[in-house]
Amino acid sequence: MKEKVSALLDEKLKPLGLWVSAVSICEQEGVKTFEIELDSKEMIDLNLVTEATEIINPLLDKSGLVDKSIDVVDIYGKSKGEVIE
Repeated sequence: MKEKVSALLDEKLKPLGLWVSAVSICEQEGVKTFEIELDSKEMIDLNLVTEATEIINPLLDKSGLVDKSIDVVDIYGKSKGEVIE
């Protein structure tokens, strides 16, 4: 699924310096969530996630990649942790 979502979104997110790093579907308390994790070389703040969401939502709607059984689409930035070299 990640490959399909990345193929759909990465080129459109490139001007924002973002790319899709993970895609998953989870269910909690009967709510099915389609999760898209974004990554960047820079910190991803809420404004950047909002800009990305405005790009992503219409593309997902047109693509048919999100099954009708999904209740929520959650788009968020990857947490930056300590880099171990």
